[in-house]
Amino acid sequence: MAVKETANGEITSIPVVVNQTQHTLAVSENSKERALNTSDVSTVLGQENNYGFARSCWRWITWTPKRCRWDPDSPPKFSLSLNLLFGFAGTFTVANLYYNHPILNILAKEFNVTDERASLVPTMMQAGYAAGLLFLCPLGDIFRRRAFVLILVFFTATVWLGLCITNSFAVFLALSFITAVSTVTPQLMLPLVGDLAPAHKRAMSLSIVVSGLLLGMLIGRLLSGILTQFTSWRSIYWFSFGMQYLIFILLFLFMPDYPSTNPGGLNYFKMLWSIVQMVWTYPVLVQACLVGFLTSSTFTSFWTTLTFLLAGKPYEYSSSTIGLFALIGIGAMCFGPFYSKAIIDRFVPLFSVFLGLAYTLIGVTLGTFLGPFSISGPIIQAFLIDLGLQTSQIANRSAIYTIAPKARNRVNTAYMVAVFCGQLTGTAVGNRVYAEGGWKASGGTSMGFVGLALILCLVRGPWEEGWVGWSGGFGVRRRDLGLKKEEPAVEQAMEELSAEEGGCGDEKRDLESTEEKESGGNRETHIGERENEMREKDFEARR
Repeated sequence: MAVKETANGEITSIPVVVNQTQHTLAVSENSKERALNTSDVSTVLGQENNYGFARSCWRWITWTPKRCRWDPDSPPKFSLSLNLLFGFAGTFTVANLYYNHPILNILAKEFNVTDERASLVPTMMQAGYAAGLLFLCPLGDIFRRRAFVLILVFFTATVWLGLCITNSFAVFLALSFITAVSTVTPQLMLPLVGDLAPAHKRAMSLSIVVSGLLLGMLIGRLLSGILTQFTSWRSIYWFSFGMQYLIFILLFLFMPDYPSTNPGGLNYFKMLWSIVQMVWTYPVLVQACLVGFLTSSTFTSFWTTLTFLLAGKPYEYSSSTIGLFALIGIGAMCFGPFYSKAIIDRFVPLFSVFLGLAYTLIGVTLGTFLGPFSISGPIIQAFLIDLGLQTSQIANRSAIYTIAPKARNRVNTAYMVAVFCGQLTGTAVGNRVYAEGGWKASGGTSMGFVGLALILCLVRGPWEEGWVGWSGGFGVRRRDLGLKKEEPAVEQAMEELSAEEGGCGDEKRDLESTEEKESGGNRETHIGERENEMREKDFEARR
């Protein structure tokens, strides 16, 4: 007897005669099939649960409050409060790289390793930061910056917990590298500021974030030394853990969402190769990178060798007293935004770079010759060298952010890689020269770096479009403010992107017209000549 389900769902019995062996095999095969189906369903449900959890985490992190959502009809405005938030986030994110510097001897005792092994901690963090600059920052040209920044901050804060609790030096070293890779969020914010700040306030807006970065380099060492002196070394790491989550919460609540500059996406490896191509394409980028390399070398060489000078005769200061010299640099950095508004925003970037290098050269010269017998020398040098570095960096960024609106993160990557290499060179060369020739030899080397940077600035003028020369004049007043001064920042950014896309279209049309000309048409030649005449007249009228 067997059962059968009819079309209307009723169960009926039908008499059948079957072989017992065949019936047993059929039942066995059906049981196996049901078991396999049950296993497949469980696997699929498990995968769906895993994907569902991942999707839930993604939706939670990338959820945007209503006031921060992108609306093309009413785009969020770039305000001073948002600018200050980016500066605050930059300060305590970059500080993560420098908390370990003044406490390496304490870390060596805590983990029972030699001082040489302990010195691997800052080395690994610098290596991780370099990897993040090169491989993560270019992704800012593809992803929406809000989601990308929040994910990196959340990841850094979560992994940082391991640094607070681990007792293994190997784990501490590995986590230091990993967290440094994702500690590049300020380098994603700077191109965004370049996108959104009005042209007549771009330098001041950039200076607030750049001041935050430089402030983080100094305040990280200062806070770490003070907290470790009166508490445990883990206190500064717990402090940083809390600050990272505070930054995440503030950015989550107040950072507006902006569309991707390349919504169609880019090939990742081609995008990395395009960074190299930019170096051979844009002379202003090469000039900025070389100057940035030399000025950052001077900066790190000074702050590295200053400790040796002040700890020895005739000063013999304690480590806490030496740490207070960071306050001089902090004062110069706080002065930066006001200086940028008064000078950098009004003149061409190259003129401001000249001024920054002049401040640096004066400071290095006075510090080199006064330092061995008067404390006034290092004090003056600390203030002027920090002011000069900040001035030149902001001016260089103002210049390079105008060359490729849809590739500003890659442009920033190229520049920061040069600056980072300069920092490493300054530390290595400064220590070596100081060990062999003392304070004056180290200062003389820094003067040579600054002198070479000045020569590079003289080789190419502010209006020169080629690699060498001063064509376009010697004027230092900016010519691009005029009518756009009162235009909203977001509209300016969109206009720049549209102009770049339009430029690509113009190139295509030019190629098409060239082909037509080659086929024998003369009418297009006359039209092109008339268009050139009209452009020249329009240019003269605007001047």
